[in-house]
Amino acid sequence: MITVTVNGVDHDVDADITVAGLLQRLDLPEQGVAVAVDGSVRPRSSWGDGVAPGARVEVLTAVQGG
Repeated sequence: MITVTVNGVDHDVDADITVAGLLQRLDLPEQGVAVAVDGSVRPRSSWGDGVAPGARVEVLTAVQGG
């Protein structure tokens, strides 16, 4: 198990978790969101990559409006 911080909250997750797996485990949407890991935006094509212990993950939801 490792600890990662998602949107300011610590979570204990499996050591081999991916970005996509993290979203699924935390019941976060996979559509209409942007993900940044340690301050760098991750393109959707890299969501299969692992998340390092202690990573700070931000999941931002797109908002419509004017």
